[in-house]
Parts: sequence; C-alpha cells; structure tokens
Amino acid sequence: MGNSFGNIFKLTTFGESHGEAIGGIIDGCPSGLKIDFEFIQNELDRRKPGQSHIVTQRKESDTVNFLSGIFEGITTGAPIGFAIYNENQKSKDYEHIKDAYRPSHADYTYQQKYGHRDYRGGGRSSARETASRVVAGAIAKLFLKHHGVEIFAYVSQVHQIKLNKSHTEINAADIEKNIIRCPDEKTAQQMIELIEDIRKQGDTVGGTITCVAKRTPVGLGEPAFDKLHAELGKAMLSINAVKGFEYGAGFDAINYKGSELNDIFENDNGIHTKTNNSGGIQGGISNGEDIYFNVAFKPVATIMQKQKSINAAGDEIIVEGRGRHDPCVLPRAVPIVEAMCALVLADYLLLNKTTKL
Repeated sequence: MGNSFGNIFKLTTFGESHGEAIGGIIDGCPSGLKIDFEFIQNELDRRKPGQSHIVTQRKESDTVNFLSGIFEGITTGAPIGFAIYNENQKSKDYEHIKDAYRPSHADYTYQQKYGHRDYRGGGRSSARETASRVVAGAIAKLFLKHHGVEIFAYVSQVHQIKLNKSHTEINAADIEKNIIRCPDEKTAQQMIELIEDIRKQGDTVGGTITCVAKRTPVGLGEPAFDKLHAELGKAMLSINAVKGFEYGAGFDAINYKGSELNDIFENDNGIHTKTNNSGGIQGGISNGEDIYFNVAFKPVATIMQKQKSINAAGDEIIVEGRGRHDPCVLPRAVPIVEAMCALVLADYLLLNKTTKL
C-alpha cells in the first residue's frame, strides 16, 4: 500500500498529521549499532515546525519514543519501533475545508481513491509524515558513518535567488549558521528577506535543495532496473512538494558535447575521475566520487489568499488558507532530503554485501 521504503534496510511509517501519533518500524538494521539518541533528536529538531519565523508556527517538540529493537543503547537486530506523539493539533483550522478540494492538494485524488479522507492538515498526505523518515534516516546515517560516508544537504535556490557556488566550494559547517540553511551568508539573507515578503503577501515560494554524499563506496546500485540514481530519484520524488530531481550534470548535460562532458579516469593513488559530471554514479553504480544531486520543491499549495475551487458536491466555492503554514518548505526539507538519501545508501550498502563472495 505504499507505506514502506527499502529492501533490506526497510522503513514502514504510520500516522496522520492530526492523529494521536506518527511513527514507524525499521526492519533490517544490523545488530550492534550504537544509537546516539541526542543526534537523532537533533535531526528531528532541524525538521520540526516552529523553529524560526520563516516556517510554520505549529509548536511540536517532536520527541521520539523508541519502543523496540534497542537495548542498552545498541540495536539488537529486531525491528526498531518508534512513535512521535502529536501535541499541538488545531483541527478546527480545517473545518472550513472538510468538503473542499483545495487547489494543488491531494484532497480530490485521495477522496476518489479511498472514498473517505482525514481532512485535518491533510491527514496521511501531510508532510508531517516525513518526521518518521528523519528518525529512520538518522539511524541510517549512524550506520553509514561506520563506513565513512558523510551526507549533507543545503538550500541552493529560493525562487529566483540562486547560490552561485558548486557543492565543492561550500563548507558544510556553514549550513546551520542561518535559518534558511544556505551556506553563504549574503545569499541566505536575500532568501530570508524574500520569504518574509512572500509571507506578508499570503503567498508561498519554492526552490532547490542540493544534497551531497561523500566517500560512498564503489559498487552500490544495479545495472538495470535498480540503478542507484533511479532509487535516489524515487526517494526524493516521494517527498511532499518535490517536482524534480537531477544528479550530476543533470539537465545541463544537453548543453555539452560528449568530448566535453566525459569524466576521464586517472590513477592518482587509486582510480578516480578528473571531473565528476556523472555525479558519482555510472551505469547505475556508484564509482567512489561524490554523489551530488538537486531536488526541486514547488511553492507550498496552501496560500493565505482566496482561490476558486470545487467542493465534493461539485459546487463552485472560494477557499482560503487558515492556520499555520510554511511560506517556503525548503529549510525544514533539508534534513528530509538527507534522511531519504541515507536510507537509500544504507539499503544499497547492505544489498551490495550479497553480490559477491
């Protein structure tokens, strides 16, 4: 039913935006992994609402409660169950749209598919579900750390304001120095000012998040249907509001000739490529170079402006957003992108152990 992700390192999530709790079960995590609970909570804090004035002001502690699979701070190999209890629901904010089909929301499609929907905050379709992904992604990061893999993501564009730096030019330590999570202070301030202005207009904007995975082992991924970049694309496109995914040179590759774009191999204390237009993946398999990709997010669909629409009876209506919503989802989406990347790489690392003696 589309509630699980992964093959060996597998996450199944549950819960709705305004239900009692959200949570998940992680299956396939190896035993013996030391769990850093403070690190996991910090990852959740990077995603949670109310962390700054440019995101939704819903107040949730997003405290994770582990229910199984961890004993004395170490994974046992059993399924890891966890829950995050909802604390600050304001369901009355959604009473006025319980029969409405809001523009660019999942209301109509969900109603047609299931015949019944939880309209409070989008129910199962809400981005609140992604908190469970961040928990699982944090554990995947701890597993990957043992293999020397580092993952970081940052906001590289908001609307038409773009960070004109390659991922090789940025310092990952600068990402958390501002509330937009852009590793360039001048560009970050321009982005923040734009979002502040957009919020006053009752509107929203989108943009791009760039993600980088460093020191990924050679050999992750399959040559046909389970290509590493295909799984990363699936992971990113499963995140709410994502409209596009590109890795390596991406769509810009069409502007070059093969002689200009090819990554030439060289032996410099090991086999490497002089350039990395392939984005660390060739033939669907990681080649040991940095994996890097961009994820495009659309403007949040809920806006504080009046719009024409249709209700469940087919009548024309006027809808207008109320309550607490993000004018731009990007700063809170950074840890989600990292988490989904970590889930893919952890899963493929475990899968790779079965490909040869």
